[in-house]
Amino acid sequence: MKKQLLTVALAFAMSAHVVTAQPEKVAAVKTDTTPVGQLKPAAAQTQAALWASRVLARYHYKATPLDDAMSAKIFDAYFKALDSEKLYFTQADIDNFAPVRTKLDDAINNEDLTVPFQIYNIYQQRFFDRMTYARELLKGKFDFTTDESLQIDREKAPWAKNEEEAKDLWRKRVKNDWLRLKLAGKEDKAIRETLDKRYEGYQNRLKKLNNEDVFQMFMNAYAMAIEPHTNYLGPRSAENFDIAMRLSLDGIGAVLQSREDYTVIREIVPGGPADKSGKLKVGDRIVGVAQGNGPFTDVMGWRIDDVVQLVRGERNSTVRLDVLPADAGQDGKHTTISIVRQKISMEEQSAKKKIIEVTDNGVKRRIGVIQLPTFYQDFEARRKGDKDFKSATRDVKRILGELKKEKVDNVLIDLRNNGGGSLIEAVELTGLFIDKGPVVQQRSAEGRVEVESDTDAGLAWDGPMGVLINRGSASASEIFAAAIQDYGRGIIIGEPSFGKGTVQTLINLDRFSQNDKLKYGELKMTIAQFFRINGGTTQLRGVTPDIRFPVTSDDDNFGEASYDNALPWVQIKPATYMPSGDLKELFNPLQKKHDSRVAKDRDFLDIEQDIAEALKVRKDNLISLNETVRRKERENQEAKARLRESRLAGKDNPDEPVSGPGSKEQRGKVPTPTSPKKTNVVLKGAASADDGLQGDERSLSAELAAEKAAKNAKDVYLQEAAHILADEAGMLKADTRMASRAMPYMSMLKQPGN
Repeated sequence: MKKQLLTVALAFAMSAHVVTAQPEKVAAVKTDTTPVGQLKPAAAQTQAALWASRVLARYHYKATPLDDAMSAKIFDAYFKALDSEKLYFTQADIDNFAPVRTKLDDAINNEDLTVPFQIYNIYQQRFFDRMTYARELLKGKFDFTTDESLQIDREKAPWAKNEEEAKDLWRKRVKNDWLRLKLAGKEDKAIRETLDKRYEGYQNRLKKLNNEDVFQMFMNAYAMAIEPHTNYLGPRSAENFDIAMRLSLDGIGAVLQSREDYTVIREIVPGGPADKSGKLKVGDRIVGVAQGNGPFTDVMGWRIDDVVQLVRGERNSTVRLDVLPADAGQDGKHTTISIVRQKISMEEQSAKKKIIEVTDNGVKRRIGVIQLPTFYQDFEARRKGDKDFKSATRDVKRILGELKKEKVDNVLIDLRNNGGGSLIEAVELTGLFIDKGPVVQQRSAEGRVEVESDTDAGLAWDGPMGVLINRGSASASEIFAAAIQDYGRGIIIGEPSFGKGTVQTLINLDRFSQNDKLKYGELKMTIAQFFRINGGTTQLRGVTPDIRFPVTSDDDNFGEASYDNALPWVQIKPATYMPSGDLKELFNPLQKKHDSRVAKDRDFLDIEQDIAEALKVRKDNLISLNETVRRKERENQEAKARLRESRLAGKDNPDEPVSGPGSKEQRGKVPTPTSPKKTNVVLKGAASADDGLQGDERSLSAELAAEKAAKNAKDVYLQEAAHILADEAGMLKADTRMASRAMPYMSMLKQPGN
């Protein structure tokens, strides 16, 4: 079993003795800046860059030579990666580095990455300059009566011409930060303290970046300049990616977070070693880590990933933690906790089920919902023959069996914001809903087309089904949704998907290392394009739903079409396959029922209104810095929120307080848990009141409560998708002839009384 990500096996042989021409050395660029702290490339990084370039130039689906033209693309992509909103560099900085615009290919081939690191060091200095200026501005006052505005998105804006223009840009940004807090009810002293701490925090976080971070940014600029889904993963990033795919790791079972200089326990994983010990609790602060009986390492002020690396370790080994309890002050008594590491399963990212009951005209329908956040698989465990290896398909198959026993009328696979994962899982998951046949086609760079098929006879679920997608549904999600649509197997509901129609595989660059201690990292590289069995591709266009919901984003900001260098849409010959059914005659009546229902559904209309307003703001790309204008906008939003909360809570008077961000006692605050009589009922995806704060500026309890409220919010789109599938189940049961045409094999037709 090879590790695959929308995968095919990468079959190539490479020589460890590839010889390239040696260009002349790249001259360093003179600068007039005093660096904050010079970072330099390591030997392993310069070698990794060279090997990565050879792989990319020869084996990528869109193989592109590393020459002057590619160097120019890398140059632009690197500056964009460092300063996408054009807030730090000036045009003078860009002009100063112009002589090396076509020399970055030489830098890689010559194993001399001085220039990329020099660019980063200038960026770091500019960043500190801007933060220093921002903190100086806090000592003065702002005039909120003038009519000026701030450009929200500066990605397509020109660079600031000079320092004066850069300072004016930052004056407006700081002014906006101040105004947000002021409108949320903060006093000047508190605002000044909050923002000064925020900007200082930005500086401290930047200080913690190391040469691996810089190298990864530069190499990603190179990789993504070829094609947007090709990435370089440094050794640590490669490890985290592998963990995300297998949904497991060896550790203590605690989610950690940086808050100021502390590493804080944000969550205890149920059933994990930390949970079973009963010694750690949410909010506890880890200040030291020791391996076994070894000495403690002080981790105050450390990067979170460095602390995580110390806390993780081999299964059955012991880690000791020096802990400052959550309820202790800074000078409180520390406790030492010993925990034996074990395998931790990340169940939060596993497939989950729920049942939604829909009643229409006195008839109750039960819709089984399976939420799948990603197409995961533990490749290594499967390769070793572990019969219990973690797999999205195995989990969904088990859930389908449970839903059968619970006698649901229809099944909905919720793939919203599922960005993909393993191609094997996409194929095998499709196989749970079709008998046998092709699922997806792949075309290599040489034009060779291969078909990935489901070869297992039988269906895990032969009743009606649907798939819920949105713009965040990508890659493997699109393969599954497209196959279900092409087979006529289920109804696709939602908004058009992301539009990623490419296949990546992982290349371990360590194979080229001459030293076991030198780690080169991995390439996640595009090696093929996938096509639907009908011959089309999801590339750029995505999957078009049969029943469409409002589009929440535009192509310029999110989706494959937002990338300048995305591969084009093309078509190939269809595969040979036999549709499972034909649902087309259901679409019009289902659409009419949907339209009629949502036209009277205030919750659905509220979400549509929020989307329209957000898209308008994005299009206008300006926000007023006049307090009167902004206060009026905020008051209108709060009045709207109170009206919605009153309706959701079943109250007739919108001015009667409801626990939540729109009520007088909670306005400008984050929702907190309340008694059952004052439940904060909110809509998932609805706009919320702006408190002007960032995540780590709120208390941990408030942050966790807000996440819980968002998780438990009313999901309007999911409810409506369940209504659509309930309508379908009713139509199929009422008209057996239609059912026999739409789904000729469906088991519900064989059941007495249906």
